Amino acid sequence: MDYIIHILIMICIYSILGVSFNLILGYTGLIAMCHAAFFGIGAYTAALFAIHFGANFLIGIVAGMVVAGVVGLLVALPALRVRDEYLIVTTLALLMIIYTVMMNWLDLTRGAAGLSGIPRPRFFGLEISTPAQFLPLMAIFGLICVLVSRRIVTSPFGRTLKALREDEVAAQALGKNIASFKIRVFIIGGALAAVAGGLLAHYTTYISPHYFTLTDTIFIFAVVIIGGAANLWGPVVGAALLVSII
Repeated sequence: MDYIIHILIMICIYSILGVSFNLILGYTGLIAMCHAAFFGIGAYTAALFAIHFGANFLIGIVAGMVVAGVVGLLVALPALRVRDEYLIVTTLALLMIIYTVMMNWLDLTRGAAGLSGIPRPRFFGLEISTPAQFLPLMAIFGLICVLVSRRIVTSPFGRTLKALREDEVAAQALGKNIASFKIRVFIIGGALAAVAGGLLAHYTTYISPHYFTLTDTIFIFAVVIIGGAANLWGPVVGAALLVSII
């Protein structure tokens, strides 16, 4: 039973990653290969806050969102100047940079050895330690991320993202600030991916750079494509299918 619950928990985590990446890829049409970097930033930030500062679980999650959002802003800057295969190469380079930092900043990340002893979340003095206790927490965070995504894509902001995907030149001709929308979608997508990272860190109590590689980005990409890009529940379906199989 614990194994089945573990699979359900991982489905929740990859659903969050898929939903966040769907905003960038599915709704905006930007092929960015650095999503695992946001995932890793969220995990390491939450873990470091918990280990070194004894920070509350939720504070670590929020801190990870802020840091990943800032990195999302940095990713968006080259995205304003390049598209398609050039954007792929640029974002892949960023992923490699983040991975290299995780591997070599030994005083902070402990390199390939990873971070262990990450505290379990506590609510009202009660520790969440078993998979059965974690599952409702993961499901709640997953549902919140889906609802946030729904709110975004049904808003005027979301409709503009779709317009950028279909015809960026036409959207710009209609007076839309293309740069602003690209920057914001990368910040939002990165911040939501960081939520999944923080959840993973506290669930496994151990993380290493090997969790956040190009392979993970490709897996997240597959979650969105198989489930259905630009479909609200598509990433959830894709995560359920791929995590169950793999």
